[in-house]
Amino acid sequence: MGDAMIETVNLHRGYRIGDKSIEVLHGIDLRIGRGERVFLCGPSGAGKTTLLYTLAGLERPEQGSVRIGGVDLYAMGRKEQARFRNLNIGYVFQNYHLLPELTALENVAVPGAIAGRNASAEALRALERVGLAARADHLPSELSGGEQQRVAIARAIVNEPKVLFADEPTGNLDSRNSREIMAILLDLATEHGVTLVVVTHDQDLAKAGNRTLVIRDGKIHPQD
Repeated sequence: MGDAMIETVNLHRGYRIGDKSIEVLHGIDLRIGRGERVFLCGPSGAGKTTLLYTLAGLERPEQGSVRIGGVDLYAMGRKEQARFRNLNIGYVFQNYHLLPELTALENVAVPGAIAGRNASAEALRALERVGLAARADHLPSELSGGEQQRVAIARAIVNEPKVLFADEPTGNLDSRNSREIMAILLDLATEHGVTLVVVTHDQDLAKAGNRTLVIRDGKIHPQD
């Protein structure tokens, strides 16, 4: 695997529902190498999305640490962490999360704008990388589900992140679009040395990675 890009130590995360406490992550220790392509599988409700959110800095763990490229993600202040995520981490959601009033190009340019620069040129290049430059001026409502997910991927990579997380990126797509989206993610990871972590329920898609991990009972296990 080479040097570690993602490391967790004794990671715990849970929720409270009324008077009841539900622990989702039970002391997870995880190491993912630079440029590695890891698929995370497991039954519904096992904590796959919770783990991904915690790795990406979107949900603070109750205990334990997450290091990205050697940097302790949760030792930073909020502003510092937000800037670090913006520059180093890309995230692809299952439901796209595009801003409906913005064009594809404008949606992709958002992370650059957050970083304080006009990213129109970078956004167009990112759309070209996912084969969607011709749809740059279209609103999300004018795009198919597969096209919206391509826009979401372009937005996630516009700042050239070191790590790309994808949470069920093909969950709302048919089999043809699923294969195309996964091929785009894998090609991006291979060509640019990006560390890729994908949550999926599709065992066939997971075979394309370097490693498949299963989350079960709040812990990580190698695939049987």
